[in-house]
Amino acid sequence: MEQFNHKLTQFFSHLWPAEEKVLVFGEGNADHPAIMLIGEAPGEQETLQRRPFVGKAGKNLDGFLQVVGLQREALYITNVVKIRPTKVSEKGRLSNRPPNKEELALFTPFLMEEIWRVQPRLIVTLGNTPLKALMGAKAVIGSLHGSMQTATVAHEKQSADFPIFPLYHPASIIYNRALQAVYQADLLALKALLAEG
Repeated sequence: MEQFNHKLTQFFSHLWPAEEKVLVFGEGNADHPAIMLIGEAPGEQETLQRRPFVGKAGKNLDGFLQVVGLQREALYITNVVKIRPTKVSEKGRLSNRPPNKEELALFTPFLMEEIWRVQPRLIVTLGNTPLKALMGAKAVIGSLHGSMQTATVAHEKQSADFPIFPLYHPASIIYNRALQAVYQADLLALKALLAEG
């Protein structure tokens, strides 16, 4: 993965030569892990620590790991977009925003290459952004969550099908408490799936 991260750094250093854009690379078991967990984009803490899923997202991840019975080191964890998408809030502070179409178009080919290099046994997507990156614009988390799907991942002149298990983004539960029971049920379904091998 070091070679992949270097390639990514070289490519993006030419795009923003006047700005300091921090790339947050994927981390974890990059050798055929049981799960490759894909989020949307890094937030403030991820950018500061240069690691995916730390801070509030890390607490959500800890809960996920506890339910499914895995250690963080056993997974490969990444995001679709590798930089923090930001906007200036009404209070004049820098805050997170969803990735825009340009950012998604720029980073998605690198995600496909990352999947090819890691070769996960199962991809778990968190929320709509990674789900749409892998399955297209018509894929919606509301109808696909908690069920096995298949995505065709193309890289260079080859393609292969990878199993996907879409989950709601853990942060969505904060804004919509009604999703708590659904998310828990989906995690238990994932745990059962992993137990079956």
